[in-house]
Amino acid sequence: MREILLINIGGADKPGVTSAVTSILAQYQANILDIGQAVIHNSLTLGILVEIPEVFESSPVLKDILFKIHELGMRVKFLPIAEEDYQRWVTQQGKARHIVTLLSRTVTATQISEVTAVAARHNLNIDKITRLSGRISLDDFDKQTKACVEFSVRGESADLQALHSDFMELSSRLDADIACQEDNLYRRNRRLVCFDMDSTLIEAEVIDELAKAAGVGDQVSAITEAAMRGELDFTESFVQRMALLKGLDESVLERVAAQLPITEGAERLVSTLKMLGYKTAILSGGFNYFGRYLQDKLGLDYVYANDLEIEDGKVTGRVTGTVVDGARKAELLRELAAAEDISLEQVIAIGDGANDLPMLSIAGLGIAFRAKPLVQASAKQAISTLGLDAVLYLIGFRDRDEYGS
Repeated sequence: MREILLINIGGADKPGVTSAVTSILAQYQANILDIGQAVIHNSLTLGILVEIPEVFESSPVLKDILFKIHELGMRVKFLPIAEEDYQRWVTQQGKARHIVTLLSRTVTATQISEVTAVAARHNLNIDKITRLSGRISLDDFDKQTKACVEFSVRGESADLQALHSDFMELSSRLDADIACQEDNLYRRNRRLVCFDMDSTLIEAEVIDELAKAAGVGDQVSAITEAAMRGELDFTESFVQRMALLKGLDESVLERVAAQLPITEGAERLVSTLKMLGYKTAILSGGFNYFGRYLQDKLGLDYVYANDLEIEDGKVTGRVTGTVVDGARKAELLRELAAAEDISLEQVIAIGDGANDLPMLSIAGLGIAFRAKPLVQASAKQAISTLGLDAVLYLIGFRDRDEYGS
């Protein structure tokens, strides 16, 4: 009679452990049904689920492995698995899978406890937990660090909307971001990232900076805030703000561009995306002049924004061409996806304002970045605690992929 055994090995990590154990199993023609290994702070945990063929008894297998593990100075446990239990486990592989990503400056036990409690409450079983962020020195905890833990969960939640709501509530309470995505073939196969510009790629609203130079800063800022909160139609608010800029000297544009603060993590995100073969684009309700400046600085592929009308070296208070509002952003995203011959599921869209919601809603991964409450509540995912490069964690990128860990 064939036997199924779960072999659990633990102890100080050293080369050759897996090889030694599987070499013994090979002598008995064992089939490996599942295998998993993890190392945390030089401590190894190795699990192997094996089938021992009917022509062999399990006793000599256990004895040989026990001697070898003792020789290696490690621990081993053996657990017989009933065939019906194994078959039941196999049938679970068709269940839905999700990836839950915890993002924070420092991961705490409270955060892990709360996230896993929500998963359990929604009948989700955790199959794997992985640290995606790099190791943090104890001396660096008071600095602007970043930490990320990814949970691979399996199961059928009765109410996915309630699951997302529970994670959103945790995010606001625990000073962390919690993303929950379906684990499908698109998650690690995105190809295009579309950015809003103002308050996303840069930590400023350009039109507000121009307004300050024109002496109408407070008036324009008030209109901008109302528009970003969704209280004003974007195009209407845009026309109002532009009119207040009439007469601004063209030389101000260069000065404002040179002083634009790049958002934390933006340069690393864009350079890494380029390394991975992604295309990148700015889809902005701001101005092409500043979009092209960022394109040159960061190495972006596309820029679509509004063209300021300038006559005799002065801003006229108007733009030329079609105003890039929320609907236009979504339209441009669709056009870029078609031009790159990819599906919308392979697009990531990132923005902070209400006028970004149309493009966030149609992208495979829509991310509200340091966004207004309305946008956070409406977007598929939200990042508020870390910089823009936290987006890399949502596509499964590990810090060690970049610099080793």
